[in-house]
Amino acid sequence: MIDFSLSDEERAVRDTIRQFIRQEVMPLEPQVLRNERQGLPSLEPGQLKELQLKAKKAGWWGINTPEEYGGIALGPIMSAIVAMETGRTYVPFRFGGSADNILYAGTDEQKQQYLIPTINGERHSCFAITEPGAGSDARNIKARAVKDGGDWIINGEKIFITGGNEADFVMVFAVTDPDKGADGGVTCFLADRDMGWKSDPIPTMGEWGPASLVFENVRVPERNILGELGQGFALAMQWIGNGRFMIPAGAIGSAERLLEMAIEHAKNRVSMGHPIAEYQAIQWQIADSHVEIEAAKWLTLHAAWQVQQGRDARHASSIAKLSGAVMANQVVDRVLQIHGGMGYTKELPVERWYRELRLLRIFEGTDEIQRRTIARNLIKGHVKLGQLGD
Repeated sequence: MIDFSLSDEERAVRDTIRQFIRQEVMPLEPQVLRNERQGLPSLEPGQLKELQLKAKKAGWWGINTPEEYGGIALGPIMSAIVAMETGRTYVPFRFGGSADNILYAGTDEQKQQYLIPTINGERHSCFAITEPGAGSDARNIKARAVKDGGDWIINGEKIFITGGNEADFVMVFAVTDPDKGADGGVTCFLADRDMGWKSDPIPTMGEWGPASLVFENVRVPERNILGELGQGFALAMQWIGNGRFMIPAGAIGSAERLLEMAIEHAKNRVSMGHPIAEYQAIQWQIADSHVEIEAAKWLTLHAAWQVQQGRDARHASSIAKLSGAVMANQVVDRVLQIHGGMGYTKELPVERWYRELRLLRIFEGTDEIQRRTIARNLIKGHVKLGQLGD
């Protein structure tokens, strides 16, 4: 028998997180809109930290962090459920106590210097592989690291780096053996900001604030190699692949909240003597949105389940990422249309979500890359059709 119900524990996590988001985070939404209309940061300095500490007091710290490092290690399925709940608000909130998964590949010394302070919120990291000429084609990175005695000298540029302006250290990927390239010639280095790299903000159509990073003769000691020399590309793919299902999970939460707003508006907005919810044109948009949200939800949970089972979840994660990104953009477009002129204004958060969700079809693997991956797996026979449950 296939059981699609949540366990008691999963339901309890969902309900508790939902209550926290409603009581502690959503009340900040008007402030976020006001700040952003004035060109100010979404949250006041220290507000995110204050929220994270409130969550910590309630027992929510280190959602994906192993218990040995002070986390609660909920696992992929419950982490996806948490992401669905945090996605229901546009306040830029995230639970504290986490670190990039590849930092766990560090040495004991590196864990003390980078991993543990990051988990504790004392340090801030960023992940830098994308370059101006190497976005979807990550194997084509040009940043170079050349050995010089006991150090490595890094030169190159990275672009669209999330958290790059706030980070005090970076996990930067550079070519150490041009002949091997991505197949054994790319290495990941832990580089502190005071080693000399610089960042500049990149203005975008949404509230996402990425950075460009410039490395000019940045000297990094040999001991700062993360993982093994030449094995950085595999490490990068581990970082990207293991968490890809979390992107559509967040999108599902946003789409559900948006659809709730559209339904409420449709019931109250009267046109030509009737609530617009009575018109078939509106009903079909609501119905289609719900169908697409539910489809994306189960594809995402299936990908999370595969990760939790220790299976190769790359194909399922690509399906979930593609489905969730396209779904969220279709839903927010319909919701804006249902709200009419008001949906287009900055008085409501719909247009903000419209800009924010557009990013999902680009970062962490574009729609085109996901389609390429899915098709290639099928054509080469890596994935077979009709293998339900295999």
